[in-house]
Amino acid sequence: MTAAESLTSTSVDLDAPLTAADLRRAAAPVSVVAGAGVRARVERGRDFLRDVLNEEERPVYGATTGFGALVGFPGRQEQADQCDNTLAHLGAGQGPDLDPAVCRAALLVRVWSLAQGVSGVSAHVVDGLAAMFATTFVPAIPRYGSVGASGDLIPLAYAAQALRGRGDAYAGGQRMPAAEALRRTGLTPLTLDGRDALALVNGTSLTTAATALALDSVRASHRALQALTCLLADLLGCDPGFLDPRLMNAYGHRGAIDVATRMRGTLAGIIPSGTRALQEPYSIRCSPQLLGAAEDALRYADGVVAADLSSVSDNPLFFPADDLVVHGGNFFGQPAAFASDVLAMVTAQLGNLAERQLDLLVDPTRNGGLPPMLAAGPGRQHGMQGVQLATTALVAELRHAALPAGTQSLPTNLHNQDVVPFGTQAALRAYDMAALLALLCGSLAVGLRQAAHVGARRPTSPACAALLDTLSEAVPPIDPDRPLDADVRRAAALLTTALP
Repeated sequence: MTAAESLTSTSVDLDAPLTAADLRRAAAPVSVVAGAGVRARVERGRDFLRDVLNEEERPVYGATTGFGALVGFPGRQEQADQCDNTLAHLGAGQGPDLDPAVCRAALLVRVWSLAQGVSGVSAHVVDGLAAMFATTFVPAIPRYGSVGASGDLIPLAYAAQALRGRGDAYAGGQRMPAAEALRRTGLTPLTLDGRDALALVNGTSLTTAATALALDSVRASHRALQALTCLLADLLGCDPGFLDPRLMNAYGHRGAIDVATRMRGTLAGIIPSGTRALQEPYSIRCSPQLLGAAEDALRYADGVVAADLSSVSDNPLFFPADDLVVHGGNFFGQPAAFASDVLAMVTAQLGNLAERQLDLLVDPTRNGGLPPMLAAGPGRQHGMQGVQLATTALVAELRHAALPAGTQSLPTNLHNQDVVPFGTQAALRAYDMAALLALLCGSLAVGLRQAAHVGARRPTSPACAALLDTLSEAVPPIDPDRPLDADVRRAAALLTTALP
């Protein structure tokens, strides 16, 4: 199934690989299907766990023991009490609630992992999670608390408690006690034993979901910047020689070669004005090299996300065919931490490119004589001046946020977790940065539309002309001045849907 087909599909099959499109669609009610194959796997794993627990000499972490640094002590005797033992102490999160779209995406990643049948989880847990996705129910999960090492323990514990009817949740977009949200959405509170509870929290599903959604958003902005750079070059009458295939092949980087090929396609038919300088500023001339390096980095992140979306993230794992219970570290979110840090660097540099291109466009010494700030009546009007100030602030935020998180390890949990990846911090930071990058693309798009209004030439490339027409339909000219915050957001949203 292609990404486009997945996005328009009416269901998510837990027997098929997850995609970023599945995660986006999970923000709204969607059918999640746990078919016969899923049920058979899950029940087989559960039966095996039951057999293992009947063998007194085989300890199972979290089912017969305490947790984390307290693993050397026995857990509670009753499994219902062991569930409370798992979840109660993890109610220590702080900060604002996470974006509901991220919360639901995280639970889709979690239920997919559980559905692979090696977590020893009860079948009704998979069924209950699948049922949630057909509703508007969203657990209220605080942002801060996970280090992405022994799974996203604290955030996922809030999700598990909400599904039990404890804590808070959203229904129909309204925040309320979780028990009331369950009632309003027609869901039955989940009953969990100790293994069920641990299986729900002991994976990096929040980290994976946030990384995947961030990557998806940055890729959309990356495509947008390729198209917007071409439109900028056409409006200014630039010579497209900086994209020459012989030049790019000599450069030798696969991403740059592929980006330049795409940009040449967008600029097909361009007629240079002949009035530009021999060499354009780097924000135009070096754009295929910059965007190409971003493409190479994004391909690395693609691989990490694809692996994480097909990964079982849990501890321990149960393999009935081999009569084996394996305790290990599949909950360790280092791959996503590194990928998210790469995304942060890419996002900061792409945001810088968009801001520099807008700065070029509003400067009459470099924009081919268009009015300063693209104002329709300079002095009496101010055109893009406010937006250009805001883009500077957005870039400053991106630069501040680009510090790698995946190398900031701090020991915790009595040194049981003596190295941690901080993948959750990296992933949520990348998710936030991706939203700012989209706004920078929207700001540049509004500026390009305004340039056409105040005297830039009609694009000579058919693809660029079509993009300008699309932007012009969505964003009125700035004449007279008006607040442009909504226009920037509208243009940003348009760029994610109007471009292939």
